[in-house]
Amino acid sequence: MIAEAVICVRDELNQAMKRRFSSTGEPVVVTNLFEPGGEPVVDAADKLCMFLVNVEREAMPQRGLSRVGGMSGTTGLYQPPVFLNLMVMFAATFSGGKYTEGLKYISAATAFFQGRPVFDHQNTPGLDRGIDRLSFEIENLSIADLGNLWGVLGGRYVPSVLMRARMVVIDSSQLTAQIPAVTRPDTGTRPVGAY
Repeated sequence: MIAEAVICVRDELNQAMKRRFSSTGEPVVVTNLFEPGGEPVVDAADKLCMFLVNVEREAMPQRGLSRVGGMSGTTGLYQPPVFLNLMVMFAATFSGGKYTEGLKYISAATAFFQGRPVFDHQNTPGLDRGIDRLSFEIENLSIADLGNLWGVLGGRYVPSVLMRARMVVIDSSQLTAQIPAVTRPDTGTRPVGAY
């Protein structure tokens, strides 16, 4: 579901950016900024790059095993779904004389999420059926945290905004166990104190 969520948001943001800047290309791309060897990704030049920085488990209270009745008189036990938050970076990789163009892209992306903080099946028909909704908010980082993050990313800072996307649900629907159904009550007598 992570890839589906990121791609859907990229597509929606691309449509908005194309309208705003009268662009015919794809102004937003999902890509790393650097190859594993440290070289810049060629396709990332002069784009608003969208990439995953971190995945966090939602800190909401977790439910126990889910029970679902079966056709054969058994009950299936399933692990509860995992609710995730995605930390997604939007980085403007414009260089030289195009630097201010990158600032316009960051502003436009921020305005897009301010005007549409929630993606659901009503306002985003392309949202994968396995995702109920996504909500976006800006994640504030101190200068020290920002420096540490860009150090981990292996690059030099470019204008960027970090967004928290709440709630991607991962549900494997994998059966954990089957419990036979009670078909008749136990009417046997037990000695006193034997429970």
